Amino acid sequence: MGLAKYRDGFAVRTHDQLVRVPLTWRKPRLVFVNSMSDLFHEAVPDRFILDVFATMNQARQHTFQVLTKRPERVVRLNNRLPWNGNIWMGTSIESERWMDRADHLKKTSAGTRFLSLEPLLGSLSELPFSGIHWVIAGGESGPGARPMAGTWVREIRDKCVQAGVPFFFKQWGGVNKKKAGRLLDDRTWDEFPAVHTGRISRDAAALPNRSHVHRG
Repeated sequence: MGLAKYRDGFAVRTHDQLVRVPLTWRKPRLVFVNSMSDLFHEAVPDRFILDVFATMNQARQHTFQVLTKRPERVVRLNNRLPWNGNIWMGTSIESERWMDRADHLKKTSAGTRFLSLEPLLGSLSELPFSGIHWVIAGGESGPGARPMAGTWVREIRDKCVQAGVPFFFKQWGGVNKKKAGRLLDDRTWDEFPAVHTGRISRDAAALPNRSHVHRG
């Protein structure tokens, strides 16, 4: 990508010199901590995770979204992690195969727990939303994107409405995601958790980006 820190491509690397940067931002921000990574990857040292959490706790003017596919590791570290209210913890669930991730997430002490159901690749009608404070759903996008059925999205939306869980519909996806848009039953769904610190942008671009083609 032309930057020194990506000279090894997407091999797991930690950048200690960047951990304290949020402390220099005075204006409140919504920060997606790991847009192209997973803080709880098995190759990331415990020490680095604790350093990141220490910064997030100090920078209480910002709201930090942390998304992982490894919530079981979050549970193992839970009692060592300082959970201030400005730290939102989420996990990705693309299909029924990964529904147990929600169970792990709910065992954490995060004050705001969210699910990123994107790219949504199948029905999640049996997914329980108790103990969850926000749900994001979206289709896969880019060349070779797998289609998302409207019924999959609507059953999630309806369960969120019934349970009183804020629902954010990000996109239909597809090869041309802009053309497909993000209207669901003639309206947008831009709901956010009620409790947060800092000012939350309603711009969908600020959300965790997990809707592109991903085979992992």
